[in-house]
Amino acid sequence: MSRIPNTNAPRLSTAPSSIKPRQLSHLHAQLAQLQANLSDLENLLRMTSVQAESVRGLGAFHGGLFMAASKVLGEETIAGSAAVDQQQQQQQQQQQQQKGSGASDT
Repeated sequence: MSRIPNTNAPRLSTAPSSIKPRQLSHLHAQLAQLQANLSDLENLLRMTSVQAESVRGLGAFHGGLFMAASKVLGEETIAGSAAVDQQQQQQQQQQQQQKGSGASDT
């Protein structure tokens, strides 16, 4: 006689009465750990949201500083280039005067 397993009979490992209390307690512990991790994640997301608002404020502040620095440095550059242009014009006028006075001396 062959020993072929009966496929209609429920397996012992899947029968509801075979779930062990140890497995249930392990699942309960895992669920508790998952809930703790989700709570930590929620707190971290809340803190990240607050920090994102602060970073936005810092970005606006830095943008204002860059615009102010650009304006100040731009005015200095314009004033500096105007002074250089004025000096060059004065030097050219002096050279022309020297050429003009040198020609009249001869």
